[in-house]
Amino acid sequence: MTTLKSGSAHWEGNIKQGKGTVSTESGALTAQPYGFNTRFEGKPGTNPEELLGGAHAACFSMALSLMLGNAGHTPESIDTTATVSLDKVGEGFKITKVALKSQVKLPGIDEKEFDEIIQQAKAGCPVSQLFDTEITLDYTLNA
Repeated sequence: MTTLKSGSAHWEGNIKQGKGTVSTESGALTAQPYGFNTRFEGKPGTNPEELLGGAHAACFSMALSLMLGNAGHTPESIDTTATVSLDKVGEGFKITKVALKSQVKLPGIDEKEFDEIIQQAKAGCPVSQLFDTEITLDYTLNA
């Protein structure tokens, strides 16, 4: 079974003064502004890196919930942030690292078992598998 989801972008102008909008099929994002100034100058709007970060955090949290459930555990909560590093490399830019940071509230689980499951979630998350870069994981387990 293939699941298809889509996002779209519209762009006008050159790289520095140009501007665009990004939308999702679901309507969660509708014509959200993005541009050079939102990506590199901290202006209001979004950018590809934070969208990837949000997608990665969401996917990882769902993968962790699935894997914990398969092991007979139901987390009370999972809060994850994915910080995406964009660096100048040569003449262009490259995503060089994604740092996952997760806080999990899950009473009654052995720490060793939890560590094994969360590491599997990091590796098995479909968005993690998209990245050809270092992915780090820092987590706090509140048992």
